[in-house]
Amino acid sequence: MDRNTIVGLVLIGLVLTAFALFNQPSEEEMKKAQEKAKQEQLKADKKKEEEKKKKADAKKEVASDTIEMAVNWTPKLDENNEFVKDSAGFYPYVDSLGKDSLVAATSSMIPDSLREVKKAVEGDVITLSTDKLIVDFNTKGGQIEQVKLKEFESFDDYVKDDGKLESLVLFKKGDASQGLTFPMGERNVNTSKEIFTVKDQSENRIVFELKKGEKGSIEYVYQLKDGLYDLDFDINIKGLGGQVTPKNVIYNWEVAYRRTERLMSEQRRVSTVCYNYEEEGFSYLSEMSSDSEDAEDDVEWVCYKQSYFSSFLRPDKPFAKSGSKFKVKTYEEGDDRDTTHLKKYTSELNLNLKNVDNANVSMNWFFGPNDYKVLTSYDEDYDQVLNYGWGIFRWINIYAVQPLFNLLGSTGMAIGLAIFLLTLVIKGLLMPIQWKMYTSSAKMRILKPEIEEITAKYPNKDDAMKKQMETMALYRESGASPLAGCVPMLIQMPILLAVFRFFPATFDLRQKSFLWAEDLSSYDSIATLPWDIPIYGDHISLFTLLMAVTTLIYTHINSSNMSAQSQPGMPNMKIIMYFFPIMMIFFFNNYSSGLSYYYFISTLMSITIMLLIKRFFVDEDKIKAKMAERKAAASNGGSKKGGKSKFQERLQKMQEAQREQMKNKKK
Repeated sequence: MDRNTIVGLVLIGLVLTAFALFNQPSEEEMKKAQEKAKQEQLKADKKKEEEKKKKADAKKEVASDTIEMAVNWTPKLDENNEFVKDSAGFYPYVDSLGKDSLVAATSSMIPDSLREVKKAVEGDVITLSTDKLIVDFNTKGGQIEQVKLKEFESFDDYVKDDGKLESLVLFKKGDASQGLTFPMGERNVNTSKEIFTVKDQSENRIVFELKKGEKGSIEYVYQLKDGLYDLDFDINIKGLGGQVTPKNVIYNWEVAYRRTERLMSEQRRVSTVCYNYEEEGFSYLSEMSSDSEDAEDDVEWVCYKQSYFSSFLRPDKPFAKSGSKFKVKTYEEGDDRDTTHLKKYTSELNLNLKNVDNANVSMNWFFGPNDYKVLTSYDEDYDQVLNYGWGIFRWINIYAVQPLFNLLGSTGMAIGLAIFLLTLVIKGLLMPIQWKMYTSSAKMRILKPEIEEITAKYPNKDDAMKKQMETMALYRESGASPLAGCVPMLIQMPILLAVFRFFPATFDLRQKSFLWAEDLSSYDSIATLPWDIPIYGDHISLFTLLMAVTTLIYTHINSSNMSAQSQPGMPNMKIIMYFFPIMMIFFFNNYSSGLSYYYFISTLMSITIMLLIKRFFVDEDKIKAKMAERKAAASNGGSKKGGKSKFQERLQKMQEAQREQMKNKKK
């Protein structure tokens, strides 16, 4: 450190010392500061005393205000229906003007009359019923709290086999919520949390009313119907003009369905929110994960669908696109509802109101089975929610499989027998196609040695064109074609895939037993495993095993005309074909036993038909002789006309062009 640096540091130190001494407060200034701090502390202590006195006065006035509060105030409750308490120990109430007020510092100071207010907020339950439905209404929200279906029961009740029919609970208290939401003044009104009065009630009809403001009111009118799964629902809004904007009135509908079938994972797999747009038609949210969507068009109806039951809400006038949205939420592992509920469905629906002075919205609720006959009876395209597949697969199911199955079922025969006869009819109709496939297979089997000779004759890749030309010439001369067996397969594949969708979605299979299967809509089990095998499950399905075994036999019969793997790097088709039946054991083990039973019978019939065709309808020796005659005729004709088809000529030109390219490369 040099001398100049030292001198600079000393000067800076002297300046800072002088500045500190110059700005040091005098003794008088220090006394004033101490006095000011003392006054501020006194003010703080005084404010704390006033707050304590205010709390004490609030406690004293609770008793005198109780009656008025019980009539005009509403206690704030949390999602568990318990009193909300703030950090200071006060209980907030909402008065008749919508303002928050604080009462009683401890729960012990809440008098019985206020506890009666809480009881009133929970609402009273009123039950109406028809020969189809039992519906519980709650004065809290004037909403539908629970729905039971009289004619059906859950799988757990079904397997009791006690001779009693326990009505199936579609949803119960705490699972559903419906109500209007809209801004009104400085508050956001949610009618599902407010208490309605019963204005009128009869055997199948009930009217709820909620007073709003000085002259306003909201009415909910429910009308049940005997012999039907639906009820009419009217909303009447009066006297809210100038206080509420019509376009902001939204109807909220939430439901969390409970498990009703044997296997919750399968029931969840097809559960989602469906809706029908006025112009764009049917649409739905994802069935596999949580999903949401804002409406892209005016909405004709909304459906909360599960495997075999659904709830529809349909307005006379479509819900407006603006402000309408849909959401489905899956429950995460560890969630309280993960083991009891399927999914949570939510809709926000714009009622498309023009005024709130004297408005009426007419809607219709449907709570019932996903039965094709029932859904189509409403003529509202409700049957779109049935997962019968898309395009040609759905057409086959609706216009062919479904009518035939209904016809067989209408005779009163057992569903298992109806499936057997349905399979027999379908296989009978497809028999000409199978005959064509077998004939083509026989021709290919006869040509197999000659094709292998051609393959051995041209082992190099450079001779691929020659090998192809000779192979095609052999096919042409013998009248065989490798594609002849593919076309019939393509014809029957849509039917096989359509049936794959049909049986799991068919309500008629639900809780129908057959042989060892308790319920054809779910898996059959002949043994329960002590542990759960990933993908496979914790049980053994006999119908699935039988289906896999017959498929394996059918595969073995069909693979006789297939050559072994001839080129390195190419998959061995025989191994793949044998691997597929084994995979079916895992894939179908949790599926509908009715579907496995159908495929078992179908494959068994295919084997039988193939053996019958081979034994009585197709003589391979005659086919071989006929092919030899055709080859001879083609050879004779070839000596006169050159024996080359246009396709062969094109192949020859391509071969010559390839040779020229090879020569040019060598040069």
